[in-house]
Amino acid sequence: MNYEIMDQLIPYTEITISRLTFAILVLVLGFILSKYIIRAFKRGVQKTKIPDLTIEFLTHFLSILLYVVVVLAFLKSLNFDVDSYIIGISAVLGLVIGLGMQDTLTNLTAGVCVAAIRPIDMGETVTVSGQTGKVRSVGIMSTELLTSDNQLITIPNKLVWGSSIVNMTRMPTRRVSVNVGISYSSDLEKATGIALTLMKAHPLVLQEPRPAVVTTELADSSINLQLSAWAKTGDMGTVKNYLITGIFDAYTKEGIEIPFPQLDVNIKQVAAEEAGKYDTRKNIKAQEKDTA
Repeated sequence: MNYEIMDQLIPYTEITISRLTFAILVLVLGFILSKYIIRAFKRGVQKTKIPDLTIEFLTHFLSILLYVVVVLAFLKSLNFDVDSYIIGISAVLGLVIGLGMQDTLTNLTAGVCVAAIRPIDMGETVTVSGQTGKVRSVGIMSTELLTSDNQLITIPNKLVWGSSIVNMTRMPTRRVSVNVGISYSSDLEKATGIALTLMKAHPLVLQEPRPAVVTTELADSSINLQLSAWAKTGDMGTVKNYLITGIFDAYTKEGIEIPFPQLDVNIKQVAAEEAGKYDTRKNIKAQEKDTA
């Protein structure tokens, strides 16, 4: 009698009760076994040196894969045509992976180009894709920059290869420029001579190309000069600091005025004047009324 009940078809389907029971059993056991496999996999991977973020990603990927297999086994137990589902899922996965791998392959190709042509190299200070820092590593997928305040910036290689690169330390020498303004009452020739003497006196300033001082602008309150000196790339910071502080001290000592912006504000007491005019008109009208 029980066998007859188990062999009965479920209404509106061609599935017997026994087949449905077996399918549900496959589904439940499949999920239990999947959880056990996932837990064991995660416990085993955590013993390695793989980063936690990668472990979580691999665990989630494995869990999705196992759950899909369990669902397909459940459908197969119900005598569904699972092959068509597998083909459809494979097509979708292929499309997703292909779109995802598009950027991956682009970054990989760009990384090979960067490594081969070497527009940047380890330890160089560069500006790439709007970010400035010292090159820490050039990987197959991304490039890492370390900023002066110790921030790590990761840039995809396709952005490195696809944008302009400013390499600040590749050349052995660079020009140091410092702008300074003097008042119109100061001696321009004397100010220029002091600046040249200052630059030539420092041992880190190269004599070739020769230091120079040029007048860049006749501004509203100052004559603007630019001090240009060449130095080795590694000495740039020291030379620039020396020029900024040195030109200030030298001009102060020699009486060359470095002006600062000034604004003259004239306040007109219009309200008080108008009040006085009103009182005067009021008194005149009162006198005319008394006379009348």
